[in-house]
Amino acid sequence: MGKTDLMSAIERHAFSGKLPDDVPYQGIGTASVVQLSSEFNTVGWKIEQTALENEIIPERYTRNRNIISREDQIRLLGSTVSVVGLGGLGGALAGILARGGVGSLRLIDGDRFEESNLNRQLFSTVSDIGKSKAEVAGKCISQINPSVDVSVHDVDMNEKNASELIQGVNVAVDCLDTVDARFVLESAAKAQGIPLVSAAIGGETGHVTTIFPEDSGLITIYGRWKNSGKKEAGRGLGSPPHAVSLVSSLESTEVFKVLLGRTGMLKNQLLILDLNCYTFEIIQL
Repeated sequence: MGKTDLMSAIERHAFSGKLPDDVPYQGIGTASVVQLSSEFNTVGWKIEQTALENEIIPERYTRNRNIISREDQIRLLGSTVSVVGLGGLGGALAGILARGGVGSLRLIDGDRFEESNLNRQLFSTVSDIGKSKAEVAGKCISQINPSVDVSVHDVDMNEKNASELIQGVNVAVDCLDTVDARFVLESAAKAQGIPLVSAAIGGETGHVTTIFPEDSGLITIYGRWKNSGKKEAGRGLGSPPHAVSLVSSLESTEVFKVLLGRTGMLKNQLLILDLNCYTFEIIQL
């Protein structure tokens, strides 16, 4: 079988280079991917996926090598993740997933940026005060990695729309700030057979877990909380930027593990961290 027009075009744009350890490789740059995406009327991640399948490495992913293999990168590019909540945790996490090469991101948040968000929320700037978090995040992601297929949903998730908002994704990510909303998301994820990665932060403490549809899940952490009308205790403890950044990185790690089917994920386990005394503990749920 002859080469496709797309593959022939990718080869024309490819260049020879050397990785930091002097291993030679064939690469393709972001500008070329954007050009080919327009030329072939397709999303950028499909251009990158085709290149990788033919051992041409998108330059932006060369430093993922040895941690994320070529096969892993192809798998990530074909994955879709819903990020529910785009504040401190969700904003940082969405940026990490985009840089890592997750091909499709569904960004969900009906909130607007406030000045108090500036201490920790990655996509917040002074000029964006009052603007939709989802809309701003979508534009930022497109600048970070134009190959990502970004779907923006400027709505608050609730029992009526939760299932639709996460339908068809590979992983749903809980970056919410109320327990009631977490239970709504978990219920929708379980009903659709979708893994859920959940994290929370309060002051310099936080926790992360991964919930599969067959797991007991949030009830083992929060008890019977649904529709309580209560707020999380952590909301009054503050959200310093260093703690938010660390917990979002840990939550991102779990998303990558689930997408790539790796061992060591926090299924039926809760990772609890406290930066006051540098303690990290994993407990069985």
